[in-house]
Amino acid sequence: MRCLAALLAAFALAGCTPVFFQPSPNIYETPGQYGIEYQPVEFRAADGTALFAWFLPARGEPKGTVLYLHGNAQNISAHFPNVAWMPSAGFNVLAFDYRGYGGSEGKPTLPGMQLDIDAAMRVLLARKDVDPNRIVVFGQSLGGALAIHYVAHSAYRSHVRAVIVDSPFADYRQVAQEKLADFFLTWPLQWLPTFTVNNDYSPMASVAALSPIPLLLIHGERDSIVALHHSRQLFDTAQEPKALWSIPDTGHIGAVRDATVRKRLAEFLRAPGAERLAELSSR
Repeated sequence: MRCLAALLAAFALAGCTPVFFQPSPNIYETPGQYGIEYQPVEFRAADGTALFAWFLPARGEPKGTVLYLHGNAQNISAHFPNVAWMPSAGFNVLAFDYRGYGGSEGKPTLPGMQLDIDAAMRVLLARKDVDPNRIVVFGQSLGGALAIHYVAHSAYRSHVRAVIVDSPFADYRQVAQEKLADFFLTWPLQWLPTFTVNNDYSPMASVAALSPIPLLLIHGERDSIVALHHSRQLFDTAQEPKALWSIPDTGHIGAVRDATVRKRLAEFLRAPGAERLAELSSR
């Protein structure tokens, strides 16, 4: 969501969901630059769109696998540092680019992205080095919103041990209206998202259906891009098991940069069940 505010003028003119997508074809960094082993993966969505991913194998015996859904801007080469610590903690990671991002073909759309996530899940389920019953879906910002809707409706939800979302927004129209309200020039246009933003994939409409899959929400208290109240709304609507980690002095998708939060998250990933979620949330 970092680029959303800068595109409000375009939103006011175009008034449509594509303003949420800010992809880039550029390669910013690779795991290899940090000495992290990785494997390029090419696959296709159900509609034939060619997609690209990096598979980061766990060091030693894998304790589980994380399907990582990045935010709305750039591509995996800019976002993978958020999960680069996971292989050394014992977890495989599949970080992929949605259609239109990075090395993936096509044009970003919300329904298309759901197909992309589904294809990535099928890649994991087909791998012999992945335990199909120890998969966690982890999404940040837009990726968190996508993750909630996908897992709630997925034919493969029985393989998902937990859903973790960092800095998500609760509703596409709501966050667009809030951004329009932040600027005096666009304040009068708050009505536009009601008619122009596709809200068929709203996380708020799906989050209750995640249960009994554990849901962990992580949100920085100083998030100026997506306000903390979005995670609180999702938490209030979700069914048990659920938890909300509100992280002080932290901005948008900044929580996993903190070593303490990473340690706490790794503990949950090792046993992503309701009891462990409750235990870690009480700290």
